[in-house]
Amino acid sequence: MKKILIVLFTIMTSTLWGQAHSYLLYTDVSVAKLKKQISNDDEVNAAWKHQLEKADNLVNKERCGASDCQELGLAFRVTGEEKYAEAVKRILLDYSSRSTWEGKDLLSREPAWTGGLNTSHTGFYISIGYDCIYNYLTKKERSQIAEGLVKVCINPLKNNWLDPQTSFHTFDTMGHNWWSACVYMAGFTSLAIQNEIPEAKQWAIDISKTITEWVDYSGSVLQNKPRNFDRNGGFYEGINYAAYGVSQYLLFRLAMNNALPNVQQPDISELEKMADFFICTTYYVKDDIPRVVNFGDGSTERTGNACVLLLWNLGYHKDAYAWYLNKTMKGDNKEAIQTDTPNGLILNPDLPQLAENFTPDMALSQIYEDMGWATMRNSWDDNATMVAVKSGLTWNHTHADAGSFIVFHNGKYLIIDSGNSSYGNPLYTEYYCQSEAHNVVLFNGEGQDREDPYFGVVNYGSLHNLVDAGDFRYLLANATGPYSHILKRNYRNFIWIGDVLLVIDDLLAREPGQFEWLLHYNGESKRRGLDLSIKDGDAEVLVRPLYPETFPDGGLRHDFPEKMRLEEKSGYEDHHPENRKPYWSVSHFEKTARTKFISAIIFKNNDKLPVIERFQGNNYLGVRITQNGKTTEVYLNLLADGSIKHRNSVIEMNGWQTDAYLTALTFDESDDKSKVENLKDCFIGHGSYLRKDDQVLLHSLSKYTAYLKDFNTNADVIFQGQPEVYLNIYDPTKKKQIKVNGNRVTGLYNKELKTLNFKVE
Repeated sequence: MKKILIVLFTIMTSTLWGQAHSYLLYTDVSVAKLKKQISNDDEVNAAWKHQLEKADNLVNKERCGASDCQELGLAFRVTGEEKYAEAVKRILLDYSSRSTWEGKDLLSREPAWTGGLNTSHTGFYISIGYDCIYNYLTKKERSQIAEGLVKVCINPLKNNWLDPQTSFHTFDTMGHNWWSACVYMAGFTSLAIQNEIPEAKQWAIDISKTITEWVDYSGSVLQNKPRNFDRNGGFYEGINYAAYGVSQYLLFRLAMNNALPNVQQPDISELEKMADFFICTTYYVKDDIPRVVNFGDGSTERTGNACVLLLWNLGYHKDAYAWYLNKTMKGDNKEAIQTDTPNGLILNPDLPQLAENFTPDMALSQIYEDMGWATMRNSWDDNATMVAVKSGLTWNHTHADAGSFIVFHNGKYLIIDSGNSSYGNPLYTEYYCQSEAHNVVLFNGEGQDREDPYFGVVNYGSLHNLVDAGDFRYLLANATGPYSHILKRNYRNFIWIGDVLLVIDDLLAREPGQFEWLLHYNGESKRRGLDLSIKDGDAEVLVRPLYPETFPDGGLRHDFPEKMRLEEKSGYEDHHPENRKPYWSVSHFEKTARTKFISAIIFKNNDKLPVIERFQGNNYLGVRITQNGKTTEVYLNLLADGSIKHRNSVIEMNGWQTDAYLTALTFDESDDKSKVENLKDCFIGHGSYLRKDDQVLLHSLSKYTAYLKDFNTNADVIFQGQPEVYLNIYDPTKKKQIKVNGNRVTGLYNKELKTLNFKVE
């Protein structure tokens, strides 16, 4: 009798709740995990109570929106109370009966855009609601809603973006993120209704196969459009759109995993690189939300949290991801998938307990050469110092900012990108996208062509030769291409030594004119003698022009016509074009066709500042930096700037003979700096040799960029040159091995030259 009752109960339950259903995101496993977290975690418990309160308010609301399905759906899945399901059903019946989810703007285009982001977003919300109350709906209701979703959501998206007979969009129609959002949300909705629409399962499977083409999109030469992803995982449109576009795919992929676990999905090796990209472009702040690099149409608060969280739910478990999620899921970061959201709760991971001093096992400096981004930081700690540089692409969500840079220091964003505004505001095109909104060089008040953000650029900017040797970092930005209508050379070198960042601009125009470089900032800024202070709370950097001249050390501007000129200009605040925001212009004291700007940015950590001295000689400019018991002399070879042809840039600078464009030599502060045996560290930027008193220190038949640490004792070499190079290095210790790019290399010792000769591949 007992068995009969159980069978009858099972039949009745099946009839009441419908057929078995594979949930997309709010699965039985996820709900059980969440219930456990609600019981054991005070933060999750508080977030859940807040979501439940919102759901209770929505139940009594006369008319709800599609996005409300998330709070109501979660409440029903956790509590089982039918009032929440009934509220969701009203939303589903309303939206599935409509003729379109798009607005007049897209529908009035030719051809009509019947499936855009409104359809994509609404489809996601409605699918969540449908999925959550699936077993509450009757068979007739499920079929009615599913057929409506095909008509108003899936078909418009497929017709516009996928179907060979009707599609007119491609990977780059609207930036590169719309395609991902529109196509993968069509797939997400297809998964939700696969039980009612027999073809929907195959639609989802077919859509899942498209990801490799989207990731591998290689750009368009004729339309000056870039590839989607950098080989190191960066996304050219910036953090904001990387997080959006990639997360749309990952939501679909997670739903595929849950709903169709036996279907093999494409292996996308780039996914982990994308996560690393988010980690490396984020600046971590003590007791506050992180900030991110906001080049282009980004936001300093929009992290890649959603993508890394989804990857974690997909089984990509790394300690670095756990560390990053702990940093980005807390605080008042409204752009993250936080615990105080329905999706944040259902996706909330049980992260491992990491060591208190844990930091990612990743390089402190990263370069994304395909898209022209680089980041350099001195530590993974909170409130460290981070510099980011952009010299790459301009189109759509990327701005006319080749050669620009930004600085985070001591928990603050001090030297900034101006950001953006709403796309409908005229200032978005007239100011935010243009060169004057960025920390770049202008010539006669001009930067890149003002139509570059719309039409793109034929000749991209680029970044080269990133070197990170701890206390010494180097990066070369080539912004000549985007400026080629006015400049023949526009190279910006960054040399970061200890607490000093040297910014070296190598400039050549087609005719004499006025050069200036711009500095956008947060906080308060004013000139104090030779320095321009930028200060926000306890964080401060000092900007000191060194060449072609300094600021006047006192007096009035007209008293010192030969000194650098400082002028305050007025721009607009990030995301608030209604507010004006000042920025600085530092200009040459005269019109010229060729110049070198060398400026020092001092990261102030205490009252004891580095000592910075100018020195120069025949055909070279020098900067001497003394700090922490060491002195580094930096030389810029003026013969190596393209001014001579068919001859090598041979020069002698304070007894050091070289053909290098840049040379940096480090000594103990008290040592004799003319003696080879006192040389501690050495940098060569685009050179082939370095000699002193007939002693060969470095030599190759081709030019290269290299940094040698512990030069006279146990040299550790970072080398960047052509694919095959034979290099001679001075070796007073007569070793037969040397460390090059992290590997031990064996060479031949030359007693006569006192050098070790080895092959670098």
